[in-house]
Amino acid sequence: MSTPGLTFYTNPKSRGRIVRWMLEETGAPYATEVLEYGTTMKAAPYLAINPMGKVPAIRHGDTVVTECAAICAYLADAFPQAGLAPPVHSAARGTYYRWLFFAAGPLEAAWTNQALGVVVPPERSAMVGYGSFERVLDVLEGAIGAREYLVDDRFSAADVYVGSQLGFGMQFGMIDKRPSFARYLAGLEARPAKQRAEQLDGAMG
Repeated sequence: MSTPGLTFYTNPKSRGRIVRWMLEETGAPYATEVLEYGTTMKAAPYLAINPMGKVPAIRHGDTVVTECAAICAYLADAFPQAGLAPPVHSAARGTYYRWLFFAAGPLEAAWTNQALGVVVPPERSAMVGYGSFERVLDVLEGAIGAREYLVDDRFSAADVYVGSQLGFGMQFGMIDKRPSFARYLAGLEARPAKQRAEQLDGAMG
């Protein structure tokens, strides 16, 4: 039985870096299509793949997946031999989903608003999914603690996504460089797949 082709649509100056890292962790072969902002990213061929006109996206056989967290979760399940997700019926699966989507929801929304200078009045915090920026960081710091990885002391797609969000936020000064965050990221950045991904994206400019 042949393996369906896997194509990765990206731009090196995008959240595609998250998916590049995830792809390198799977060890699966894939083709890369680089798209440019405002031109090929908004052209009809790519809009047929992602009507949002944004990267990243993947096509795996006849399956198209967009949104970084969804792509990470999909790839972990599509390539189980890489061991990037807990077993489906294990208790750890709940923890895995929890932190993967915590980063996709509250964490990204909180640090993006921080970057944009959007201040939520304390009396209106119940209206936003993350409550407050500081609360989000405190909760995540509690989850990381002294752990090397978020779920059952094993590296998973949740670490790819959470680590990427933390890395972006800290790089651009939107997330405090708390000692536990810095320690956690240092371990992730030392992974060979992460380093390969950085080299590949770096070579593309």
